[in-house]
Order: sequence, then structure tokens, then C-alpha cells
Amino acid sequence: MEYAPRDMSSAVTTIAPAMELNLRADMTLAVRNRAAMADLAGGARLWRLAWALGWLDIRLRYRGSMLGPFWLTISTGVMVGSLGLLYSTLFKINVRDYLPFLALSQVLWGFLAALVSEACTTFTDAEGVIRSVRMPFFVFSMRTLIRNAIALGHNIAVIIVVFAVFSVWPGWEAVMAIPGLLVWVLDGLALTLLLGAFCARFRDIQPIVNSVMQIAFFMTPVIWKPDQLGASGIEKLALNPFFDLLEIVRGPILGSNIAGTTWLGAIVYSVVLWAISWAFFVRARGRVTFWI
Repeated sequence: MEYAPRDMSSAVTTIAPAMELNLRADMTLAVRNRAAMADLAGGARLWRLAWALGWLDIRLRYRGSMLGPFWLTISTGVMVGSLGLLYSTLFKINVRDYLPFLALSQVLWGFLAALVSEACTTFTDAEGVIRSVRMPFFVFSMRTLIRNAIALGHNIAVIIVVFAVFSVWPGWEAVMAIPGLLVWVLDGLALTLLLGAFCARFRDIQPIVNSVMQIAFFMTPVIWKPDQLGASGIEKLALNPFFDLLEIVRGPILGSNIAGTTWLGAIVYSVVLWAISWAFFVRARGRVTFWI
């Protein structure tokens, strides 16, 4: 009996530090979440600054050029025309049916590929600003998204020209592409936060990301049509996140019916992306300045 109090006091002294550490960890995680949410809110209020920075990036990128970003539009148009004539012959598809599909797919994929690639340098390219001015990191995420959205706006001219040549115009169902574009905006912001911080810590990740996007280009129906795989192949395409995200915007513009599994897949992949992005950004936000 005389040893009972000694054992109980020993157990209390052993458990107390562990409980204190868990409490501190919970408080730290809560503080980090509030700081990350404040970063997003503060960055959203500075959307005009993000727009100005994104537009400045476009102007500096094509400074001294006669046509500016329209050089990208011309190169995209030439590539669409060349690939359209080639693959319509190889696939034995009518050019009138294939070229509008290819033009829309190529322009949309070019935006996605460029956004993923530039997301890796979201924070490293802004090293000077981050080190000299205290600013929400979310501003630089919006800057990357806006910069690529402006480039996409220039390339839309290719789609308009191809649709006009073949007299193929979207119907009212094209309005359903707007929810898909909103999903793209949310995913783009999540991607820039995730890859921007991750690639700031590990600089050799960007070549790997570019290689993955190159493989995904051939695995996703961009230069080939989904129906070329047959009914069984189309069902398996739902497992490809790039197909789901591409189709929720491309399908309504082309007048195609979007399967429920496609929308479900796009939403699930987006939720997973935001969950991973948020979990990493919450922990890495305070260290990004030291990584760049």
C-alpha cells in the first residue's frame, strides 16, 4: 500500500509532459491554419495588384516584340493547322469534324500545361519581392493564374478562326463550360500554392513535373478523340484526372453530353488537390521565405 502513491505520482509526471506537447501541437496547428486563412483573405483583397503584376509579366515577356503575345497565337495556329491535316489523314477523320476539336483541345491543354509548369516557379520568380516586401503569398498565386489566363485569351483567336472557317459555332449548352472554368480557377490557385512552395524547397521537382505533363499529353485525348477508344476505353478515361478537367470545359463548347462520372471525377480530384495543397501550405508558409 505504501507504494501506490509513488506509482501514481510517477504516472502523472510521465503523462503530463505528453499532454502538454499534444496541446502545444494543436495550438500551433490552429495558429498556422489561421495564418494561412489570413494570407488567402489578404491576398484576395489585393486582386488588383495581382492583376497588375500578371499584366506586367506579359508586357515584360514580349518587350521589344512587334506582335507581342500574338507570336504565341500564330505558332499555336500553325501547329493546329499542321497537326489537323496530318492526324485527320492518319485517323481517317473528316477535317471539318477534327480540326475544331483539335484547335479547342490544343488551346485548352496549352493553358493547363503552362499553368502547371509556371506554378513551380510561383515563389522563386518573385524572390526579390518576397524578401523585400511583406505581402500575402496568395498574391503571387493569383499573379501566375492571371498571367496564364491572359495568354489563353490571346490564343482564343485560334479557336474563333477555326470555328469561323468551318462554320461550327457552340450552342447554348456552351454556357455549361462556365462551372468548369470556375473549377479550373480554384484548381489553378491550389496548384500554384502547392507546387510553388514544394518546388521552392526541392528545385529538381520542376523537370519531373514537366515530364509528367508531357506523358499526360499523349495519354489524354487532346490530339485524338475519346470515341477512338471504344465504349470500354471511354469508361477508363474517367480515371484520368486530366481528361475529367479538360472535358468539363471542352465538352459543353463542342456540344457533347458530359457524363456524370466525368463531373464527379473532376470534383473529387479538385477536393483532393485542395486538401493536399492546404495541408502543405499551412506547414510550409512560414518557411517559403527561407527556401527561395
